[in-house]
Amino acid sequence: MKTSQGAAALASHVETRGRVLASLASVVEQRVPGPMETRLAEIRSFLSDDLSAVERDLDGIQLGSTPMHESARHLLTLGGKRIRPMCVALASRIGGGFCQAARELAVASELVHNATLLHDDVVDMGDRRRGAPTSRILYGNAASIFAGDWLLVDALMRVRRAGMSDVLDRALGVLAEMLEAEALQLERRGRADVTLDQYMQVVRGKTASLFRWAMFAGGRAGELDEASCARLERFGEAMGVAFQVVDDALDAEGETDVIGKEALVDLREGKVTYPLMVALERDAELRSLLAEHLQSGAATLDDATAARAAQSIRASGGATEARALAQRLVDGAIEEISNLPDKPATHVLVAVAHAVVNRRN
Repeated sequence: MKTSQGAAALASHVETRGRVLASLASVVEQRVPGPMETRLAEIRSFLSDDLSAVERDLDGIQLGSTPMHESARHLLTLGGKRIRPMCVALASRIGGGFCQAARELAVASELVHNATLLHDDVVDMGDRRRGAPTSRILYGNAASIFAGDWLLVDALMRVRRAGMSDVLDRALGVLAEMLEAEALQLERRGRADVTLDQYMQVVRGKTASLFRWAMFAGGRAGELDEASCARLERFGEAMGVAFQVVDDALDAEGETDVIGKEALVDLREGKVTYPLMVALERDAELRSLLAEHLQSGAATLDDATAARAAQSIRASGGATEARALAQRLVDGAIEEISNLPDKPATHVLVAVAHAVVNRRN
């Protein structure tokens, strides 16, 4: 990166990491047993150190000056919550610690996530991401697609360098799962008859699969036994589904300035999310309106119809129901890791799960 870009990126990463740690600390204070000052000091230290190492590796990725590289650089320098690398780090610290292999896998998890965002913004014609114009707006759709592909290749090379064939096999499986979920979502787009099973299949593939892999990868890097890695996988899947359900609630709640991207995007794109499913079940008039609109051949919603759907979601408590579902999923996730070693990292994972439900962006 150029010096000015690197400095701006570093400032962004430090600010983002500070917000994440502050948010987690507020949850940890309520959830972590034991001497609070000692626990919080340990948590801040290893999370900050691990996330700083991830940021250094992300900053050190060799990117050229083509539109493809600029597109990738733009999204990476906008930072993010880094929840997936955090999952890898925490899982590894339940075992032997955040070693070089865990570091490679943590960076890989973030690269895969960013690759999917680059692709999603093209498919969904998204204009804003993380409070800034999307890469496709600045560099074009083709550059963003190639940038996402480039990040996926880099991620897989890092997984291979980590030297665990089963982790690489699972990574390839996750990518296949993501594509299958995208295909199903595309096939069901613009249809109001999406079932809960179909919705969950999409969510597990698109979102939860990477969380599941991040937890497994971290556990393997930390040399945990097979049973512990399986518990971490189940934790990751449940938390990943909860994460997406809350994302759906945030989209429906429609606070663009808060969530850092356009609100009501899913509604306008004709995607049936959990809050909308609740509204459709409780609002017969909305069901008729959407059926009539979609029968006209439109796969997306106009502003008026999207606004009507958003109003119905609020009136029916769709977003509230979504957060309640997310809380149940998180409670189940926490139960999965209740028998893991009693370490600070285990308690922080519990705090991360609770933070997922309570987040506002």
